[in-house]
Amino acid sequence: MKGPSANTIRLLIPAVSLLVLLAAVFYLQPRAMSYTGLNLLFNLAVPIALATIAQMIIIAVNDLDLSMGTFVSFAACVTAAYMPDTPLLAVAMLAGAVAVYALLGFVITLRDLPSIVVTLGMSFVWSGLAVLILPAPGGQAPVWLRAVMTAKPPLVPMAIVASVVIAALAHFIVARTTFGVLIRGIGGNSRSVARAGWSVLRMKAAAYALAGVFAVLSGMALVGLTTSADANIALRYTLLSIAGVILGGGEFVGGRVSAVGAVVGALTLTLAGSFLSFLRISPDWQIGAQGAILIVVLALRLLFNRSQQKGKAQ
Repeated sequence: MKGPSANTIRLLIPAVSLLVLLAAVFYLQPRAMSYTGLNLLFNLAVPIALATIAQMIIIAVNDLDLSMGTFVSFAACVTAAYMPDTPLLAVAMLAGAVAVYALLGFVITLRDLPSIVVTLGMSFVWSGLAVLILPAPGGQAPVWLRAVMTAKPPLVPMAIVASVVIAALAHFIVARTTFGVLIRGIGGNSRSVARAGWSVLRMKAAAYALAGVFAVLSGMALVGLTTSADANIALRYTLLSIAGVILGGGEFVGGRVSAVGAVVGALTLTLAGSFLSFLRISPDWQIGAQGAILIVVLALRLLFNRSQQKGKAQ
């Protein structure tokens, strides 16, 4: 009898991890088993999921973005400071930031620069711009954005509905479109893509631009939930987005990514934060505990992969 495929295992492990954490939360706090409880548990899932998808697109082309957290913070500051009163200026600034992301992808590919170094340097640029826009916490969320993020659909909280929509949209882009196939092809073998007549420079620039769009949406969603912003509001999103992609079955090389898995990974990390709060673990230790959860899940995935390889060898 044929066992589960590697792709199935990659998606199954984060899904099981999410269910186990959810069961543990319900055991510790039975009141969380309600519409309001689920809404509180997954309150910040949407911006984290969007940032994770942005990071997933960068990882799909074998790069890594260490400026994700500061860029999301910058987008949040622009949204909170300018979107309510001067929306056209805010849109122009965010569009310009996406264009800069596209330029980064172009330059990194053209000059064969290490993405880690370039994006680390850009993280200081985005952080400085965010501080210039909002030297102190402040601003406000546009009324329409607040209304969208706090909407209450029937049966299931908005955070879960939005996460499903994000997963479906990202899966369609990455798995069902020519563009998605090409960026994963670049991650797997860029020379083959070039020999097929496609411009690797343009495709990577487009991939970075798309990642920038999702990161901008992440910053906007975060403002819609928190109603304000500051230059440090999303600094943790860099590590959370990378962890979410890897937790969801993605790999750093080879163009192996899963949009659905990435969103499930983001939901798992969001829920892990709530679970650790129920255990009264200090916020200073929570990121370490989330890292431990990630290590355990990755160890399980490695064990499954090895057992599958042994089965094939026999």
